[in-house]
Amino acid sequence: METETVSQRYSGLDAWEPSEILDALIEGQLAAVAAVRGARSAMEDAAIAIEARLRTGNGRLIYAGAGTSGRLAVQDGAELPPTFSWPRERLLLLIAGGDEALVHSVEGAEDESERGAEIIRRHEVGQHDALLGVAASGTTPFTLACLTEARARGALTVGIANNPGTPLLTQADHGIWLDTGPEAIAGSTRMKAGTAQKITLNLLSSLVMIRMGRVFDGLMVDVQATNAKLVRRSENMLMHLTDHGRGEVRDALKRAGGSVKLAVLLLQGCDLHDAEAALDRAGGQLRAALDLIAERQQG
Repeated sequence: METETVSQRYSGLDAWEPSEILDALIEGQLAAVAAVRGARSAMEDAAIAIEARLRTGNGRLIYAGAGTSGRLAVQDGAELPPTFSWPRERLLLLIAGGDEALVHSVEGAEDESERGAEIIRRHEVGQHDALLGVAASGTTPFTLACLTEARARGALTVGIANNPGTPLLTQADHGIWLDTGPEAIAGSTRMKAGTAQKITLNLLSSLVMIRMGRVFDGLMVDVQATNAKLVRRSENMLMHLTDHGRGEVRDALKRAGGSVKLAVLLLQGCDLHDAEAALDRAGGQLRAALDLIAERQQG
């Protein structure tokens, strides 16, 4: 259990000067980034597999974890609907101890393996779903039970852990080992282990969403404009992508029901019906939809 090891590197840490402590902690954060870089190939394979699974039917993206790992997992998943318009009904966020565990420590919840398996059964997780299980130790009973039950029911499973050769990695379809080693404060995996998990979750979900067509030219073209700032962002994206003025893009956004993708196609001269049909044929990929429109116009 490398995450539990007491490292001589940090011996006497509490007696160091504040600047020395901070340097050591920053060093740990940089090590977290390096650990993620070392897992790039495993992340790529996992993301491609998740994308393939989510393209079949209406499969869900499921996050499972306990404690710090669970909170990081839930945070990543919760950002997907507003950022990428990922359907909430295709998202399942599971944390040991339930919603209470998001803001308070729920003692013993991480050890409830049967509870994890029961939740997976209750939500009827199956072959169209993909589950991300996160645990620094790689052995957390709740998370491991979620992952193994989901895999037994045909779901794609990805395990993310900071200790090598642990069950969460070996029992998953795709294991992502983040080699962060001992913490400056032994066992405090909210530190560099948590940072590495956060980065990995962020990169994985972002890559999947990009591959699913929810980003175009580095822009969040599926963003939900739920406040004034995001409305302006939608307008600015359209002006950038189409060279039309603010008045024209506002009108297009209104006709498109707030959808940036549809508004782009409307500003290319499509009517709403044709724009919706092109996006549907393109599987929601704006670039492919634009190619279809261009082919039709040239023909």
